[in-house]
Amino acid sequence: MASAVQSMRICLRAASRRAAATSAAVAPRPCPRPRPCLAVRPFSSTPLQRQAAAKKDDIDRIEDEVEDIADDYEPISVEELQEAAEKMRNDSEYGDARLLQDQMINSINNSVVDAIRVPKKRLPEFWFEDEADPDLLLDEADSETFDEDDIMSMAHGKLEEYREFREYARIAAWQMPLLSKLATPFVAPGSQQPLRFRYTSYMGEFHPAEKKVVVEFSPRDLPLNEAQQQKLRKLLGPRWNPETDIAKMSCEQFEHPAQNKRYLGDVVNKLVENAKDPTDMFEDVAIDTRHHTFKIKPKFPKEWRMTEERRQFLEDTRQKSLLLDQAKEDNGTLIDGTRRIDTFFNAPTPKAEPVSARLSPPVRPLRYQSQRLSPKSLGR
Repeated sequence: MASAVQSMRICLRAASRRAAATSAAVAPRPCPRPRPCLAVRPFSSTPLQRQAAAKKDDIDRIEDEVEDIADDYEPISVEELQEAAEKMRNDSEYGDARLLQDQMINSINNSVVDAIRVPKKRLPEFWFEDEADPDLLLDEADSETFDEDDIMSMAHGKLEEYREFREYARIAAWQMPLLSKLATPFVAPGSQQPLRFRYTSYMGEFHPAEKKVVVEFSPRDLPLNEAQQQKLRKLLGPRWNPETDIAKMSCEQFEHPAQNKRYLGDVVNKLVENAKDPTDMFEDVAIDTRHHTFKIKPKFPKEWRMTEERRQFLEDTRQKSLLLDQAKEDNGTLIDGTRRIDTFFNAPTPKAEPVSARLSPPVRPLRYQSQRLSPKSLGR
């Protein structure tokens, strides 16, 4: 009986250690093992001992009760314990109880391990499906059970789309015609506005190219003389088109189009200021046009244009040709192409030669016979 009491005490102690380990896991710095950590004493010859609890807990009371029960019974011999163990092994109910006990112990171990394990930080998913979508028209996560009394969220979204279309249709029908009252006549830019800026808009949508601004101007429109205009063309370099005499520059390095426009205006002002500088007019530098490819566009020759004199000349030439053909027809010297073609295709077929004439061997010439004579005959 003492061994059974001892085993019961060990089981209770193990359970108390697991409970202590669970409480220790809640601390800011948990211990990696399930049992509580003890401070290590570097210079000590005695083993570590646990400090007695100030109050008795449930485990201590159970141990006391077990010891009281053990004192009431007499000790059992080893032979009796072996016989009892053998009977318990042969008993089917004992096996079922042992299996149930193992399952309970495993479940307790799993729960203790799960309580001790430090939760891992969950990494965000690739498509961020776990995040809430603020654009949803209806959040069905916390909604009540669907009672078949309403349409689904996809149908609500389609209705919202039609409502938006109808709203813009009403604006186009009733509000946009009123804008004609604010229209002003077009006035062409004068000499005081030589710069032409171009913007790009995507109708309220964000786009990286929306901040780009392009400026175009011609050196002839600026308040410069001929020498200063030539110097400005040399300073512009590849940004100047020699065919159209228009300079083109763009900027998109700032976030807002207004900032890029201001930067282009400052650049043009610096170019005009440098062009007006009489210190060096770049007279010894030729204008470089290698950056531009001159495309030759074919034009209709002036000599081929139809005029009244040429029309009269062509008419006279046709009349002379008709008169010449009429004279040849009267003399019988005019060649009729249709008759020539009919004569060629309807010509009579030549008669075929007899078969015997085609198969007769040809007569050998005398010179070939003379080559076969012997030298004796030649000597005679």
